[in-house]
Amino acid sequence: MKIAYLSTFYPFRGGIAQFNAALYRAFEKFAEVKAYTFTRQYPSILFPGQTQLVLPTDKVDRLIAERILDTINPMSYLRSAQKIRRYDPDLLLTKYWMPFFAPSLGTVCKYLPEKITRISILDNVKPHEKRPGDIKLTKFFLKYNDAFVVMSDTVRDDLLEFKPDAKYIEHIHPLYNHFGEKVPQKIAQDKLFLPFDKKILLFFGFIRDYKGLDLLIEALKYLPEDYHLLIAGEPYGNFDKYERLIKQYGVENRITKHVRYISDDEVPLCFSAADVCVLPYRSATQSGIVAIAYHFDLPVVATNVGSLRQSVEPYDTGYLVAKPDALLLADAIKAVFDQNLLEKYHKNIQVYKSIASWDSLARKIADLHYEIAQQKAEANKNKIKLM
Repeated sequence: MKIAYLSTFYPFRGGIAQFNAALYRAFEKFAEVKAYTFTRQYPSILFPGQTQLVLPTDKVDRLIAERILDTINPMSYLRSAQKIRRYDPDLLLTKYWMPFFAPSLGTVCKYLPEKITRISILDNVKPHEKRPGDIKLTKFFLKYNDAFVVMSDTVRDDLLEFKPDAKYIEHIHPLYNHFGEKVPQKIAQDKLFLPFDKKILLFFGFIRDYKGLDLLIEALKYLPEDYHLLIAGEPYGNFDKYERLIKQYGVENRITKHVRYISDDEVPLCFSAADVCVLPYRSATQSGIVAIAYHFDLPVVATNVGSLRQSVEPYDTGYLVAKPDALLLADAIKAVFDQNLLEKYHKNIQVYKSIASWDSLARKIADLHYEIAQQKAEANKNKIKLM
């Protein structure tokens, strides 16, 4: 089986590149797989972060990917399709998370031979931050795929709203396991300049409006003084409005800020230092942050939006908040500690870890390909008979 995997890979950084690298490594255990990635992923004007590319200090899987696709150069779409055609894979696998990528990825899919199975892993179908043209772009991309992989009920439902006859499989989000082992909590706290005698709450990842950091900052004012918040992540845009809220609520001395891109070798420190990871999101599909938290045996407190519930409630690995509300969030965080729930959550996370594997996801995608390939072969036989 030959797989062409077109998505974000090294030298690009971030969670999607990490996801793709982990899945690639699972595929190469039983298939021939070739990674393709972007020459330009986002124009700099559309990327408000520090950099899209890996820094020398980043701890990443530096697997070799051929850079072929410029997302804003239509000529590269056709050249990319030609290069993949020459590789002659059985399967083209892509990853889709926002409509911006629909023209480039969709065109590549469109100009591949019918014999090549085209499967996309969908992080989102409906984007968190809506823009004109999103629906048309997404429909264009979905049209030129044979099947899809979803990792939450929300994404599944969105897919079926756009494409009611879509063929898909649903699989739990695998755990990120490339960050290494846990660090003793006191050592991690010392390295991050955190107090030893506080309950440490972690907000981790890119800071965007829909992720509700403002709600968590407000929630802190409702919590006793022995609760301390660690903010670790790079803002999309600037951090000024959050600074204003921190001062407004008088919680300056109860927050430690590492407001920048967190390199892979720093990730274990952040998750090992904390007692609980908080996801105060206003909207969500699934979350890679949950997958990192569970790798480090860290329970979560999350708002019941999108499909965050699916990663928490069935396994009893954290506490769900009914809706994005600062006071409800504070009550939930306090309940976790007052009711001594952490030990139970820690045990249940071990069960979750046993089923959330990259090998399982890779095998299920392969099985989906074989099913589609067989259906296409049968359809071609029927066509020949009718001629």
